[in-house]
Amino acid sequence: MKNKQFKKIYHAAIYVRLSKEDGDVAGASKAESNSISNQRELIRDFLKDKKDIVVVSERVDDGYSGSSFERPSFKLMMEDIKKGVVDCVVVKDLSRFGREYIDSGRYIERLFPAMGVRFIAVNDHYDSLKGDDQGDEILVPFKNLINDAYCRDISVKIRSHLEVKRKNGEFIGAFAPYGYQKDGEDHHRLMVDTYAAGVVQDIFRMKLHGMSQDAIAGKLNRDGILSPMEYKNSMGINFRTVFRAKAASGWSPVAVRRILENEVYIGNLVQGRQSTPNHKVKKSIRKDKEDWVRVEKNHEPVVSERDFAVVQKLLGMDTRTAPDRESVYLLSGVAVCGDCGAPMVRKVSSVNGKRYCYYICSGHKAGGNCSPHRIPVQALEDAVFVLLKRQIGCVLDLERVLDYAGTVPLRNLDVRKLEERREKLSGEAERCRELRLMLYEDMKDGVITKEDYVELHAAYEARGKEAQEAAGKAEREIRAVLEGEEDKYRWISYFKEYKDIGELTRNVVVALISEVRVYDRENIEVVFDFADQYRQALEYLKGRECPGLEGMATGREAV
Repeated sequence: MKNKQFKKIYHAAIYVRLSKEDGDVAGASKAESNSISNQRELIRDFLKDKKDIVVVSERVDDGYSGSSFERPSFKLMMEDIKKGVVDCVVVKDLSRFGREYIDSGRYIERLFPAMGVRFIAVNDHYDSLKGDDQGDEILVPFKNLINDAYCRDISVKIRSHLEVKRKNGEFIGAFAPYGYQKDGEDHHRLMVDTYAAGVVQDIFRMKLHGMSQDAIAGKLNRDGILSPMEYKNSMGINFRTVFRAKAASGWSPVAVRRILENEVYIGNLVQGRQSTPNHKVKKSIRKDKEDWVRVEKNHEPVVSERDFAVVQKLLGMDTRTAPDRESVYLLSGVAVCGDCGAPMVRKVSSVNGKRYCYYICSGHKAGGNCSPHRIPVQALEDAVFVLLKRQIGCVLDLERVLDYAGTVPLRNLDVRKLEERREKLSGEAERCRELRLMLYEDMKDGVITKEDYVELHAAYEARGKEAQEAAGKAEREIRAVLEGEEDKYRWISYFKEYKDIGELTRNVVVALISEVRVYDRENIEVVFDFADQYRQALEYLKGRECPGLEGMATGREAV
């Protein structure tokens, strides 16, 4: 009796893939041809008359790059292969299977044959069961190499495109920062979200008034203010973050600090902080700060640059909030020992039922060699308030003298010199242009040879370009002088804001005072912000022998 020949029945998995790059970068016709439905339809049409293949599953990776095999549906398919459920894989073409040359070859040429898996790429006319070994040894690796090169080329184009967008000040993030929203007409432009921006302003205001990040987060949660993530979700934005710890995520000190440190709120757009080494390595690495793309004054600010700068100073201070308080004391982080420079710490003691509050050198308190420098809290705060009022008065007097003397002549002198240089350079560039035109006429008339023309033309062109670039640089310097003059005395307005101050507050302390140095109860020195600018203005006025400078402070006041 003759043995019957049984044809093996293969249990196939249809695998289809479409990456974001295929849809975004390729033309419309190619995007359509690569669509999930078209891939599925093409494969099923191919298999409909294949009696030896039975489809048992379909695996779809929609939106996953072919440069990596870390795809969910691909992994499920491999699990089915390991379990013996699937022993045949069918794809539209090799590029749908993967675009990574080495790993694609490892699967097709080594793993699948070792596991007894038949592999079919329809459009590439490749079937591992029927393939020509000699031809496939060349064809399949070559096509995988082409697909890998295509993936690398697409990655380079996308990276370059995104870098140009960053440098142009276009926002390319998936979600707008809290306090902003994407413009409905231009998703690369940030617009202020009025409600959330108000919360951001409140956070900065609370920090300026002495509240810690923890206290700010607690107040926001008690007031029922939605955290950034919950707020985005309430607006219908499917926002997720690795920082989420609970079903309903509230405000945390970390979230508050992240807002306080973000330059986006003063109108600066900083992007490109992280990147991947190449299209094959997906792990993000943090780039050096100098490699970030920063575009200043890119969009409408939410807080002023001055408030932002003061908050950064506060974040750098080593201050602690008392357990029974939400905010720090008036001089926390500002008052230091005049001898050793250690922070002065606030202490409370009771004697015969009477409560005494005073500052003491923390270096002495910790067992150091410094003396206590003990001073009552009220005495120190009163002395600082007196010196502050005096400095504000001096700044107002300085402004009046500056208005009288005028700063225009000095500015005009600098601008005039730059304008003379710019005109001279522009004239040189124009002369070189005219000489190039004359050279052509000389060559036509036979005065110079063609070789001389080429050589002289290149020389004049290079000289003219150099002069034009130098003229442009002079023009930029002129603008810098004019713009810088406008901001040169802006710091005066910070003092003017508190000209009618009636009491010492945490806000004015951090806004105007750099340091309060305590030597003893009778010897206190206050170093004010912008002390250097103040002294420079005084020196300028003294050089012009302006009246009314007698008795003016020097930017440091002492009692």
